[in-house]
Amino acid sequence: MNGSVNFKSEKNIGTVFSVSLPFKLCHKDSPIEENKKNISHFGIKILVAEDNALNMEIAEFSLKREGFLLEKARNGKEAFEIFKNSKEDEFSAVIMDIMMPEMDGLEATKKIRALPRSDAKKVPVIAMTANAFSDDRIKAFEAGMTDHLAKPIDSKTLVQMLEKYLPAKIQD
Repeated sequence: MNGSVNFKSEKNIGTVFSVSLPFKLCHKDSPIEENKKNISHFGIKILVAEDNALNMEIAEFSLKREGFLLEKARNGKEAFEIFKNSKEDEFSAVIMDIMMPEMDGLEATKKIRALPRSDAKKVPVIAMTANAFSDDRIKAFEAGMTDHLAKPIDSKTLVQMLEKYLPAKIQD
């Protein structure tokens, strides 16, 4: 960065460090242009069904950091009940583990899709599973899932997957 680091030291007194970095000043007449859009997910509500505490924690951290609101379910039965009892269009997406106790994610997705309300047919349901073979993907799509995300979950990939299906608010 064409800068310098200097120091002065005196025994039994102390040391002073100085760092010098040359930067150009930005004047109001010539703002610095950014190529990156500022995308906000603030207030977009996601239902996350995951029985593994660590995977839930990763998903929760990743999504909340991006501004998403979360409703958590520990199994497919709970996810179905939460969705069924929610207001129409309350959830913008569902992230659904496949292998869970009481009711797996495939069955929960089928039951959500069968609900007699318009959002149940169109809400993106994203499989989040360790089963990443083509047969598993086919089963997920046959159950009515929109897409398939393999574990272990990568925060950036999870957010990109949601952005693929959700309208984002561009902020100035």
